[in-house]
Amino acid sequence: MSKVSETTLEINLGALKGNFDFLKSKLQSDTLFLAVVKAFAYGSDSIVVGKYLEKIGVDYFAVAYVKEGVKLRQSGVKTPILVLHPQSDNLKLAIQYSLEPSLYSLKLLKELEKVVFDSGIANYPVHMKFNTGLNRLGFKLSDVDLLLNTLAESSLLKVRSVFSHLAASEDINEKKFTENQIALFRSVSEKFINRLNYPVIRHLCNTSGVLNYPEAHFDMVRCGIGLYGYGNFNKKAYELKPVASLKSIVSQVFNAAAGETVGYNRGHVCRLDSKIATIPLGHADGVGRQYGNGVGAVYINHQRANIIGNVCMDMIMIDVTEVECKEGDEVVVFGPSHPAEEAAEVANTISYELITGVSQRVTRKFIK
Repeated sequence: MSKVSETTLEINLGALKGNFDFLKSKLQSDTLFLAVVKAFAYGSDSIVVGKYLEKIGVDYFAVAYVKEGVKLRQSGVKTPILVLHPQSDNLKLAIQYSLEPSLYSLKLLKELEKVVFDSGIANYPVHMKFNTGLNRLGFKLSDVDLLLNTLAESSLLKVRSVFSHLAASEDINEKKFTENQIALFRSVSEKFINRLNYPVIRHLCNTSGVLNYPEAHFDMVRCGIGLYGYGNFNKKAYELKPVASLKSIVSQVFNAAAGETVGYNRGHVCRLDSKIATIPLGHADGVGRQYGNGVGAVYINHQRANIIGNVCMDMIMIDVTEVECKEGDEVVVFGPSHPAEEAAEVANTISYELITGVSQRVTRKFIK
């Protein structure tokens, strides 16, 4: 693998395929696979990743917002796209690009009906989101009859799927809660679908749901973080490989005498004569200020080097007093050998935040 010459996010499409194949192996042969590619495909590149996943056989995509789906369509993606959190002002755009909105409130349903009517379309595909305990988005269970009556009054919309979202499927201590969610979803989805006279997809499981609750796979599963090699579980127990590696280079190496300070607000005071390296990577690239002052670290030539002082917008300084390195050497922030979970844990956050926070100004490099 070639060395980087600037701050780069390497995206390993081979690892992506390996994760897809592993997750698929946990499903029945007729269970559909929805790939979540929101937030630039979890901080990587939604266009390249989306087109690659389409090529290897995903059945559905999901994005958070309409504009994310529009970019996929404009790139040539033909696979159905579920929009998880559509906004009223973008419904016309969703229809223009054949995106399938999730409906989570009666207000949104009525607004979509109007847009569909004005567009002269019938039976536009939609997905009905029910809240079974996450308490984030979704219809109440008591809304079923009202929803069915509203849908029956016209032929503007056609239900493509009924779904919900597990709240704690990765947590063994919440097994009872998750089992109750599964039972509740099974009940409400059956009640809803039995009143319709056509087949409807049911889906509930996220990545950890796929691995921990095979009885809840239903007709389709939704995998996001697992595709990218991470999750809120013991990854070592599963065949998942991190897809993204954030790397940079050493811009400068210099000596600082004992008592000298490093960075803004003199955030670090050298207790001894020290060797310091500067890296072209900062909080504008996704390495937040919480990683400064000895909290976070990077790796140079397989050696750990702590981040010292305050993280700058475009730079970090690291202590390389005990590290063999020179200007131009490669620096690893996270990747397969140093997973994002480890870096996130020291800052009291999760891998999701770290990998999705990599700035779009960082160069993307794809490895097949």
